[in-house]
Amino acid sequence: MTTTTFETDLPRAERQRLTSELLAQAHDAEGEEKDRLLEEVILLNAAVARSIAHRYTGRGIPRADLEQVAYIALVRAAKSFHPDRADDFLTYAVPTIRGEVKRWFRDHGWTVRPPRPIQELQSTLLRIGSERGNLPTSELAEIADVPEQKVREALDARGCFTPTSLDAPLRTSEAQSSGEATIGDMLPGIDGGLSDCETRLTLEQAIKTLCPRDQLVVRLRYLEDHSQAEIGEAIGVTQTQVSRILTRIIDELRGQLEGVGIAA
Repeated sequence: MTTTTFETDLPRAERQRLTSELLAQAHDAEGEEKDRLLEEVILLNAAVARSIAHRYTGRGIPRADLEQVAYIALVRAAKSFHPDRADDFLTYAVPTIRGEVKRWFRDHGWTVRPPRPIQELQSTLLRIGSERGNLPTSELAEIADVPEQKVREALDARGCFTPTSLDAPLRTSEAQSSGEATIGDMLPGIDGGLSDCETRLTLEQAIKTLCPRDQLVVRLRYLEDHSQAEIGEAIGVTQTQVSRILTRIIDELRGQLEGVGIAA
């Protein structure tokens, strides 16, 4: 009968030794005995899964939810592990658990969902920050090998995990004197154009991913209202080629908008 619980946290060497012994026995066992041995493995390593989950707390998803995802990934790793895959169980299990938590966090952690490239860059910047501490934008851009503008956009999107509530009080002398003013009170009246705000912002980010020539074509055609012939003369191609370029650009932008759940 097992005496190990989810709260058990043995020293690394002892946990590794016991895990290896249990997995070796489970490899040769069947039925209920195999299940019992794997349960011991899961309980022995639950603290590791919990530790991985805790690294992602404070970003908009309850700790209990992250722990649950980590535990499920640990169970999956224990059941699929084979001694031939790695000498140490955690060498195999940790990347599996971390990957599941990161996927859950990526899919469920955004109250407002920015474009996927911004999400991925923000994840990279968070990793750099955890490894090297606070760095200037220029250094982050150099390490991540992206333009500084992209770094600023990713950092500005940090509030998308847990945006400030509109019911939060204003921290001003006027708010303190009234005792009732909130951020929501300071917002302007409803504008019919606000319904398209998210689409416009997402489209703006998508356009920035285009190459410089494509961005120029978009500006000339849709902002400055140039004809296709005029655009062709400006970039050195025929009117027919401009038409094909515009079709390709629209398809690319439509794909990016659909990728973040906005109907193009």
